Amino acid sequence: MHCHGMKRVPGDRHGRTRRLFLDLRDDRVLAAIFHQKGSPFRLPTPGPPFRFLALFGLSLFSPLLAGCQGDLSALDAAGPSTAAIARLWWAMLAGAAVIFGLVMALLCVVFFARDKVKHISPQRWIVLGGIVMPVPILLALLGYAFYQGETLFGDRVSDAEITVVATSRMWTWDFAYELDGRTVTSRDILHLPVGRPVRIETTSVDVIHSFWVPRLGGKIDSIPGQVNAIVLQADVEGTFGGICSEYCGVGHAGMTFRVTTHSVAEFENTLKKLGP
Repeated sequence: MHCHGMKRVPGDRHGRTRRLFLDLRDDRVLAAIFHQKGSPFRLPTPGPPFRFLALFGLSLFSPLLAGCQGDLSALDAAGPSTAAIARLWWAMLAGAAVIFGLVMALLCVVFFARDKVKHISPQRWIVLGGIVMPVPILLALLGYAFYQGETLFGDRVSDAEITVVATSRMWTWDFAYELDGRTVTSRDILHLPVGRPVRIETTSVDVIHSFWVPRLGGKIDSIPGQVNAIVLQADVEGTFGGICSEYCGVGHAGMTFRVTTHSVAEFENTLKKLGP
């Protein structure tokens, strides 16, 4: 069994922080990871900056191992609305990664090249690191968010030729369609045609629920006595998951529904088979 020795911690705050990083640098467990023969993390140079950067790289890229696809993933877009949301999400992630990388680079400079930056005053650090560095990135992201917002909610949204009424109640969804002057319904299965925008009007008969099909668009509240609407469009045929995204009681977790998308002809035939 290996026991780590404890070293005296300096009394000042900056000294304690520096000692923590020096202990990590000298830790024999980390050394075994980075110097073991055949290890994928083996570094050509055993200096402290390289170990620190390796740890930083692992912490930054390991979340990418998690999948971004799935039945309820807004990043696995199946329609133009969700595609806009996914693009905005990736842009925000890239901006956050850039800012985080710059901050970590400055941190490395402070710990491993302090003599080169000790002449910089605290006021300049605040202005350069807290304002000059992040503000241009944040402004660019804000502008891109407004642009994508126009794609989702502005004049670019096509006028829907089809309207479906989604009525929520504990803990099911009823969908009503107009067909040849009569109303047909389906429970917990929403039918949509591919390539055509559909207006979803939703309301509730009891408490507040929230209508959300992550792969097709954003979410919208379903409120008693009020009708809210959202336009969805599917670009591919298939089956997608839908959920209530507002906690509504003990049956909330099971308040799900399926969205089945059809070709236009098959969509009309499917509606003809539904009852009132």
